Amino acid sequence: MTLAMMVDYLDSPVGPYREILASPVLRAPSRLVGALPAMAVPFIAVDSAPSVHGGREHWSLPKVLADFEGDVTGTGAAAGDGWRVETTAHPFGPRLPIVGALGFAQPLPDGSLGNARAWLRGRFRVARVRVGATGPTLGDWMLPGVHPGIVIESGVMRTGPARVARR
Repeated sequence: MTLAMMVDYLDSPVGPYREILASPVLRAPSRLVGALPAMAVPFIAVDSAPSVHGGREHWSLPKVLADFEGDVTGTGAAAGDGWRVETTAHPFGPRLPIVGALGFAQPLPDGSLGNARAWLRGRFRVARVRVGATGPTLGDWMLPGVHPGIVIESGVMRTGPARVARR
């Protein structure tokens, strides 16, 4: 199962930017990862050079620059060097509250893990999301087709500092 997100940050410490990420890796809770399941992020692209720098420096995220089109809550696309992802989200049903945390456990060059948490609160709707992905490997784990998802229509997210977990 791949967790994928397309996000439009209206405000952040590095200004507004768009982001797409995909994680086919979910680590089970453990002493190294923490109490929550945590994802490792091998693919993440943004349209902001300061975000590339901040993501690499503070969370060891392999951010690259990309071009974005459309609306991340409707029909949108992101493209970079040799890859492209297109999404169309069809939200339905009532707006519901969302409050929670998401864990990150990013592998570091020395074999340790950089753990961080993101906290989110806002409102969402259930959605069907059509995905198309092309690239050398991206299409193998961001499978094309219609998938269940959510559209967060409003919210605030805060990401904490990364902490290194030694084996």
